[in-house]
Amino acid sequence: MTTDLPIVVGVDGSEPALRAVDWAADEAAARGLPLRLVYATLWERYEGAQLAEDLSKPSVQVRAEDVVETAARRASARRPEVRVATDVQPEEPEYALLRESRSASLLVTGTRGRSGIAEALLGSVSLTVAGHAHCPMVIVRGSHDNQALPTTHGRVVVGVGEQPVASAAVRFAAEEARRRGAGLEAVRAWRCPAHETTDHPLLAGEPARLHEQQAVEALEKALQDVPADVEVHRRTVEGHTRTVLVDASRDADLLVLGARRRQRHFGLQLGRVAHGVLHHSACPVVIVPEQG
Repeated sequence: MTTDLPIVVGVDGSEPALRAVDWAADEAAARGLPLRLVYATLWERYEGAQLAEDLSKPSVQVRAEDVVETAARRASARRPEVRVATDVQPEEPEYALLRESRSASLLVTGTRGRSGIAEALLGSVSLTVAGHAHCPMVIVRGSHDNQALPTTHGRVVVGVGEQPVASAAVRFAAEEARRRGAGLEAVRAWRCPAHETTDHPLLAGEPARLHEQQAVEALEKALQDVPADVEVHRRTVEGHTRTVLVDASRDADLLVLGARRRQRHFGLQLGRVAHGVLHHSACPVVIVPEQG
């Protein structure tokens, strides 16, 4: 990327947020970009009073500076060569991070959760911002088995949706694969609607083959502008798109999805597929804004 805009990380004092700082520090070092750590002081309204307990301090002693300073020390210890800036913003976290996304190369957050059930879920702030960010947004998942570390598998996965031509998500994924020296795997899920199946032995399978062929053609269109020096693998898989992409995330370094702006809605609106993938992916997920 040619931009010198910083990588912005939303921090809140939690361990998931600090893992996001680790990931972002590695990315900033690889890209030669500065790192900006932002804390919105009203975050606890959404995520609860657990923050004070996490920091082992009474709530009256928990200062915003503690949060950003801890995150900055962690980033600098991990990547001393990265220039780190911090900012505390006394407002709603969604507004703060959405504004930051206007002047960031990437916006990064972690997941939230402190129980066995909640650990699989995405925090309310991250989910809201993912649906409206103006730049690509990364939600760092998969850290339990170190899959949040960059270039573990040598594989970037991009989901190809219904409008694959001139996709910003595909362009982003191809650039990431090239930068990481990784392969690009483009995945298109397909299904044969129940009303198109037939019991006639000579016709059985024809509707399925038609839908699979359409998926193959969609992939070809989506990948037609990918640079020749990027190693590309094409996969068409029968099944629900969310399930197919979550399965693909299990041995990927990054899963890239596009989010398209819709009329009469503010910013980006995540569909069911992106929503489900963000909750259950085994690796970091990038949501890339699509125009049109």
